[in-house]
Amino acid sequence: MKFTKANVADATSLPAGKRDHIYWADKPTGFGLRVRLGGDGKIHKSYVLQYRIAGRRTRRLALGKVGEISPEQAFDKADKERAKVVLGGDPQAERRKERRQCGDTLKEVVGLYLASKKREVRANTYRNLDRYLTGSYFKPLHGMPVEKVTRRDVAGRLTRISIESSPIVAAAARATLSAMFAWAMGEGLAESNPVIGTNAPKTPEPRERVLDDAELAAVWHAAGDDQFGKIVKLLILLGQRRQEVGGMKITEIGADGIWRLPPERTKNDRAHELPLPQMALDIIATVPEVIGRDHLFGVRGLRGFRDWEQKADLDQRLGDAVAPWKLHDVRRTVATGMGKLGVLPHVVECVLNHQSGFRAGVSGVYNRNPYEREVRAALSVWERYIGLIIDRDLYAAHKAFLERGDKKAREKADEQFRKAIAEGDGPWDVYLLALVEPKVVTFPQTQQAV
Repeated sequence: MKFTKANVADATSLPAGKRDHIYWADKPTGFGLRVRLGGDGKIHKSYVLQYRIAGRRTRRLALGKVGEISPEQAFDKADKERAKVVLGGDPQAERRKERRQCGDTLKEVVGLYLASKKREVRANTYRNLDRYLTGSYFKPLHGMPVEKVTRRDVAGRLTRISIESSPIVAAAARATLSAMFAWAMGEGLAESNPVIGTNAPKTPEPRERVLDDAELAAVWHAAGDDQFGKIVKLLILLGQRRQEVGGMKITEIGADGIWRLPPERTKNDRAHELPLPQMALDIIATVPEVIGRDHLFGVRGLRGFRDWEQKADLDQRLGDAVAPWKLHDVRRTVATGMGKLGVLPHVVECVLNHQSGFRAGVSGVYNRNPYEREVRAALSVWERYIGLIIDRDLYAAHKAFLERGDKKAREKADEQFRKAIAEGDGPWDVYLLALVEPKVVTFPQTQQAV
């Protein structure tokens, strides 16, 4: 048989009863086209060279897959390998020796690395390691000996990841692969790290978007009372991540009004307890329970709410009232707003369940105080403020009160506001009453006419 691109392409049939067959070429001797039926039901074709070494059995060497090399290239490879045989060499044995010298494949090293890290890192961290290293990102390199993976190979994959996913994903994948190679070097499985020297994908600057009071109130009013609207309002009241609120479960909310998130539901794998303010409890109470379903939100399945595309509808309702924003910006807005109201930074960190700031490093290891009382107070202060800004008339009176008079009067007004919102109950009621009724009201410890 004479191999050409045309007849190689036409070679798709197998003899009756066979799943694997080799069609031999007229020349050179031992050169053939292997056609086999794979487990996936598809025909796979590759070029092979069969040869015999004196005193040994016949051996067969793979030359390349059809489509990856042309018949002419396969002929050339066959001639070169046959020349080695004539000179007393054994191409198959040489290839095996080269593989042993090159060591494990990237896929095998990845497996060892993941097995090592599974005992050391949190569940979410491990899932990300597994996703980046065993998924499609570096899969084209998995079959390569780890010592044969070059900087060019890695750079090519990073460019492809940036195009197909995003620079942020590419940056995370790059960091993960680099950490794996660093570990492999320490274990003696690799001599170098081919990630070093590759261009780090350019990622966008950290967002700093914070919604002002008018924007936050506009979002609240436009959110509505459907599932998505309720979730948005809970995000505004609680400052938690959207996945945590969207995945809220009935069994996570105790009779004491505390929302208890298990480690597997939080980003940092830390259990999180959040005393729910009354406005949040009132919203949750309006969500109808579905028999046999633990999730408050969502339609079906076990993952809670997932229809985040509804944000586009909310933006359309908002129009020009709110500049471009993302749901996660609400979390930053809550943190910033609490800080402006006098909530201490370490308490804000506890509300958000952040592991940075005072919880990072040695302090985070030894200081296990959950600051439950302070967190409850912070959420109450924030709840009062949200109640204020979503009442247009009341908020207008509040702004007018803070901005009237000279500098000393404004400072005194701000002091009265902060004291009242921090204490809540009677002092806060008195403050609100003073805004709507222009009469003399006695503030606690101030005896100041408003």
